[in-house]
Order: sequence, then C-alpha cells, then structure tokens
Amino acid sequence: MTPSTTSVTPVRVAAVQMVSGPDVAANLAAIDRLVGEAAAAGARLVALPEYCVMLSADPRDKLGIREADGDGPIQRALADCARRHKVWLVGGTVPLEAGDAERVRNSCLVYDDQGERVARYDKLHLFAFRHGTEHYDEGATIECGSEVVSFDGPCGPTGLSVCYDLRFPELFRHLGHMQLLVLPAAFTATTGQAHWEVLLRARAIENQCYVLASAQGGTHAGGRQTWGHSMLIDPWGTVLASLPTGEGVVTGEVDPARIADVRARLPALAHRRLD
Repeated sequence: MTPSTTSVTPVRVAAVQMVSGPDVAANLAAIDRLVGEAAAAGARLVALPEYCVMLSADPRDKLGIREADGDGPIQRALADCARRHKVWLVGGTVPLEAGDAERVRNSCLVYDDQGERVARYDKLHLFAFRHGTEHYDEGATIECGSEVVSFDGPCGPTGLSVCYDLRFPELFRHLGHMQLLVLPAAFTATTGQAHWEVLLRARAIENQCYVLASAQGGTHAGGRQTWGHSMLIDPWGTVLASLPTGEGVVTGEVDPARIADVRARLPALAHRRLD
C-alpha cells in the first residue's frame, strides 16, 4: 500500500454528484470533467458516486461491462484520471467479476495520486425495496462482499462503504477510529428523502469523524429517480456543504484539529462498553 500522506493541516476533499446513464463512454467523460473541477478547487481526495460508470434501466446491463480484477478499460480510465489530475480517487463503484457468472461484485476502487490502486471494497449489504411500483433487488445481479476495508490516505485512516451499507452502523464501528468515512451512493428519491441526511449525520456523530457522501442525483434512463444531496459532514454532525440535485461538485475541508477537539470534549469513543 502507498505510504501514508496524512497531514496535521486541513485537507480539501470533494464529492462528485452525477446523473449517470447507460453510456459508459459518456459517463467516463463526465467523471474526468468533474474530477478536473474538483482538482482545480484544491481537492486532494475526490469521491465518485455508486454506479458512476453505468446506471441503466436494466440492472443486468452491468454484466456486459464487468471487468477482471485489476485490468480493463474502466479501471485504466479511473487510474489515469487520478494520475492526470493528481488526486486520490475513490472510484464510486465498478462492476467486477464475481464467483457467480450471473452476478458482479459492486466494487469501490481507490487510486492514489500516482494512479496506483490502494484499496478495493466490495459492497457488503445489498439493497432490496418495494414501494408500490418501485422495486429493487440488488442481490439478483450482485454478489455481496465479505471484508471491511479502509486505507491510509491524505486525510488519515479512511473507511469505505457503499450506499445501503449506511443503514448498518456495526460496519462503521468495525472500521475503528477513522478520520473520514466515504460513502458512494445511488439512494432512491423515496428512501433518500426520508433517511439519507439523518443516517449520514448519525454516522458522523457516533464515530466522531468526517463523512463524505457522493451520490447520484436526478432522473435516469427508465425513469429511476435518485436523491442526490451529496454532502460533507463534520464530526459534530454539521453539514458543511451539500448539493441537492443535478451534476456537480461539493467541496470542503477535513480538519484533524476539529476531530481532536470533538473527541476531547466528548470522549464517547473511549466510553464504549460493548465491542
């Protein structure tokens, strides 16, 4: 793994919000443009949303673009993007080969500012939801992961999670004392309106760290509506920046001094009785 670049000074980070469609080339072009905007704004770490390279009406379409672990045009494009823009890139999710030929792994890939991959996290919890005519079942096309993953980056220890993982606080406790939690997502408009912000703020408050959430936010092919509201939240649960809907970039700073101050004033992590 790349040696730590942890700083004691604030580090600017960015969440990219997209409205991805079924055209991989168009999505990759949008990613490159938006990461460039984030880099120009001073971001050292940039997070892309879940399904950043494809979000289509038929969930089986992603089987057609799945790649072997470590090689493929999508992975090369993300590595090149990180290298050219000189940012650490949390690559949303990419469909990688699974043990089951009828499924993929929904994989969050992290590249350092030299374009070297430093982490891979496969989404642990698979979304299933029914609400009237709205129906989702990720388990039909996705094979769940089995490992909790973090990496040491510009902001220090950084934990990885994806979308539906947000509803399972034990995952974040298992990560340990992180400085930053990153959550690429494609929350539906229905569940997002009800639960997105309150769950994100809860994860920041209970773990006393920053949370950077990068989301899909708009109307996609087939009429799917995603909630958006990409945001950065501080360890006190304050929303520092947010983008309600549409394509764009949210930026802000992860300040180690703020984390230390919150943990010193309210040492809740040290008061834990159950492990």
